[in-house]
Amino acid sequence: MIQDMANKIVWLGHDSFRIDAGKTIYFDPYQVSSGPKADLILITHDHFDHCSPDDVATIQHSGTVIVTEKDAATKLTGDVRVVEPGESLTVDGITIEAVPSYNTDKDFHPKRNAWLGFIVEIEGVRVYHAGDSDVIPEMNDITVDIALLPVSGTYVMTADQAVKAALAINPKLAIPMHYGTIVGSDQDAIDFKKALEGKIEVLILQKR
Repeated sequence: MIQDMANKIVWLGHDSFRIDAGKTIYFDPYQVSSGPKADLILITHDHFDHCSPDDVATIQHSGTVIVTEKDAATKLTGDVRVVEPGESLTVDGITIEAVPSYNTDKDFHPKRNAWLGFIVEIEGVRVYHAGDSDVIPEMNDITVDIALLPVSGTYVMTADQAVKAALAINPKLAIPMHYGTIVGSDQDAIDFKKALEGKIEVLILQKR
């Protein structure tokens, strides 16, 4: 079941993913030139490389539901639903939990902004998108099957710190993100995978 879901996850670069599982779900669409229209778009925060109205417009249709936080919501149109960390909702049978996402040793993503990570449950599999986060205490309480974790450093946790996050969450599968576009390189993803060998399975996706 986990492998089947992993096959349905498409990395679009940076923090952007698409899940093709009955419904079409996007996380933080950025530099998306084409693709199937979205049933659901989840946007973690309002920075330009996560909340891109032009990219949203490319994949949006009249029935698309967007779930995001209050700052990003002001830049978007359509069926936009605002949530805060700790809240949850269900859209077309997909359960969405909003969870905290913030920096602990830098101020690019302060906790006070109430920006988001997401846990979505699809086909019985729980998928966590950490957003632009460092390792945070709340990760100890996250129970998921698949974790999408940033690894580049600078604005988010480093690969070494992401290893600590993965061990705290203990998913069945971890997928690195937030590298190769603005900051970070393939080596960050490789280092992350190498450090977790024998502990947690890591899948490095090719950008599509």
